[in-house]
Amino acid sequence: MLLILLEALGAGCILVLIVWWTMFSGRGDTEAAHAAAQQEAADAEKGEK
Repeated sequence: MLLILLEALGAGCILVLIVWWTMFSGRGDTEAAHAAAQQEAADAEKGEK
């Protein structure tokens, strides 16, 4: 019984690690590029008006 609980705990930890890695891996560069593109588009729109 203890072995099953330890195995389930290990699998849960691995799952949390995978989700954490997927959510936060490399987001900074992508979000910075997206924000710059949005700002550039907003500036271009102001220039047209």
